[in-house]
Amino acid sequence: MAKKRDGGGLSTTQRTARFLGVSVLAGAVLAGLALPAAGALGLAAKGSVEGFDEIPANLKTPPLSQRTTILDSDGGEIAKVYSRDRTVVSLKNMSPYIQQAIVAIEDARFYQHGAIDVKGILRALNKNAQSGGVSQGASTLTQQYVKNVFVEEAGDDPDKVAQATQQTIGRKVKELKYAIQVEKELGKRKILQNYLNITFFGQQAYGVEAAAQRYFSKHAKDLNLEESALLAGIVQSPSRYDPVNDPQEATRRRNTVLQRMADLKDITQEQADAAAKKPIKLAISRPKNGCITATDGAGFFCDYIRKAFLGDRTFGKTRKARLKRWDQGGLTIRTTLDRQTQKSIQASIAKHVYEDDQVATAATIVEPGTGKILGMGQSRPYGFRGNQTMINLSVDHNMGGGAGYQPGSTFKPVIAAAALEQGTSPEQEYPSPYRMPYPSPVQTCDGEWNGSGETTQNENRKEVGPYAMKEATAKSVNTYFVQLISDIGICPAVKMAQKMGIERADGKPLQQVPSMTLGVQEMSPLTMAAGYAAFANGGEYCSPVAIESITDARGRSLKVPQTSCRTAMSKKTADTINTLLKGVVEDGTGKEAGLSGRDSAGKTGTTDSRYAAWFVGYTPNAAGAVWVGDPQHQRKMYNITIGGVPHDKVYGADTPGPIWRDAMTGALAGRPAPALPTVPIGDPDKGKGSGDDKGPGKPKPGRGHGGDNKPGGGWHLPGWPDILGGGNGGW
Repeated sequence: MAKKRDGGGLSTTQRTARFLGVSVLAGAVLAGLALPAAGALGLAAKGSVEGFDEIPANLKTPPLSQRTTILDSDGGEIAKVYSRDRTVVSLKNMSPYIQQAIVAIEDARFYQHGAIDVKGILRALNKNAQSGGVSQGASTLTQQYVKNVFVEEAGDDPDKVAQATQQTIGRKVKELKYAIQVEKELGKRKILQNYLNITFFGQQAYGVEAAAQRYFSKHAKDLNLEESALLAGIVQSPSRYDPVNDPQEATRRRNTVLQRMADLKDITQEQADAAAKKPIKLAISRPKNGCITATDGAGFFCDYIRKAFLGDRTFGKTRKARLKRWDQGGLTIRTTLDRQTQKSIQASIAKHVYEDDQVATAATIVEPGTGKILGMGQSRPYGFRGNQTMINLSVDHNMGGGAGYQPGSTFKPVIAAAALEQGTSPEQEYPSPYRMPYPSPVQTCDGEWNGSGETTQNENRKEVGPYAMKEATAKSVNTYFVQLISDIGICPAVKMAQKMGIERADGKPLQQVPSMTLGVQEMSPLTMAAGYAAFANGGEYCSPVAIESITDARGRSLKVPQTSCRTAMSKKTADTINTLLKGVVEDGTGKEAGLSGRDSAGKTGTTDSRYAAWFVGYTPNAAGAVWVGDPQHQRKMYNITIGGVPHDKVYGADTPGPIWRDAMTGALAGRPAPALPTVPIGDPDKGKGSGDDKGPGKPKPGRGHGGDNKPGGGWHLPGWPDILGGGNGGW
């Protein structure tokens, strides 16, 4: 049987803890150091041994909030984001001067006493009695560290921060008990290291490394004597001793620290005097926090990373848990962003659309087969001022985007793919008149759609069939594709869109109406680029991804979400679409978007009333989508100047097309140029009419009219009456 200890079986440490918790705490610390006399009297009744013992034995120390660094695919920095600017470093990476200075001014007997400095308490009591107030405290460095842990755990919650710092008996008792534990478990050097990493130095800098960078633009290990003394002096009152806003007060405080170091023999008096004579020399590094500081216009991509992190259960079961993990920081996130691609996108945008234009543009490029987002940019800069915006025009609403934009005729290849999968021959011909009613009824996934005489038409009266699929695609003949979807039914088209990841930007299901073939339901550029990438990838769709890898503050790798790939169509269908869309850029509406020296394919799109214009295209190794329009869906693109170029009408070929061409040319420069696989298709020369998006001076484009997202909705032509509420169709 174990021998019973004196004092009811308590160890010497436990008895000491009880004694300190009741006698010292009640009789000294709270009786004049931080609390009024009434509070001290209350402690005699409340500060019982039982209350002290009820405090949990272990201090839960949360990981310190640090900066998160977001990198491109090659490891180049995009931006730093943080709730608290902090970089944790070891003592060996801190100047000996800062270690000596902080001990000298905050707790000179740090290495001589335990968790509580009884001599310090008595000295403070005497000093305070002489002054008649609270002019000196007696908290040890260990106690201050514990209090900072409470503050760190509180995060940015003002109520919790107030609780962590309130001058109450309960908090002091808790602080003292944990200080005893910390002294026992960590030892002096680890406590000092932790303290210098956790404490606040003003100017948004937490920890000595961030402070050294903020005030002197150097690492903590390189701080000299006077710099160290300045930083150590700030800790007591970061606002009062702020060297940026009050250099005189900061200088006086610095010199006090220097003299204290001399008194303690850390430095000689000569060193202290020489340092005190030097003026404060700052080399300020302004805080660069958040996506607004991102390089190469990647602010929106940076924000997309945050949204992707917060929205994926890989990083936590609840959004609250994921947000806490993000705010904790300390992560190094390597992304899929390709710097060459990003720079090319931004250069092309800047060339063709100005940030103060009446309309905007957004462009996104992804990699077929991997889903990697290689670049993402827009003409309206990331920010809050002037023409800036925080809305990412390239993505869906739930990822920080708007409501999306009607893709117009860029949706037609989805219908063509659905038809080919149903066994329709690419040589299938339709009369394709200039104007026709929507065929009715048309099968849907749940029944059938019944129209009531709604019509659609092509752009000009010369555009009359019959047409086969290749020519109809090259010329974007609306009446051909209306007949095509009527034959195969709406459900195969809806299912093909779903398999290609093409969905509405607002998250609502696709409406099952024949006018969907004309692109009347709002999509985002990222959605369209990723969908078209399936054509380039032999029919396999891969969901977009933006994160390659993540390591935490300890260098441990975290699990990250992976792309999800699925077969959207047969390879034969994909190769057939390649053939159709190569015709668009070689001899169709997209000639102005064609690339030099490499295979490419794509499709133009312009919506009714020209609220939006598109070009979506691809090569075997990159797929991109470009949208131009008014994000507010108010400015029609008639008689408008964009990027310094006047337009009577904006077409998918004359503005989005060149943006796509220049962005892709730069993105793919110096990279392989494989051929797109194609299939032979009969190509009878009809010599009929013209296609859409040809632009001024060329045969005019075909105009399609869907219907305001209503079944078989009407259409509108300037000078003509609205039919069933007007159009917003696509061509």
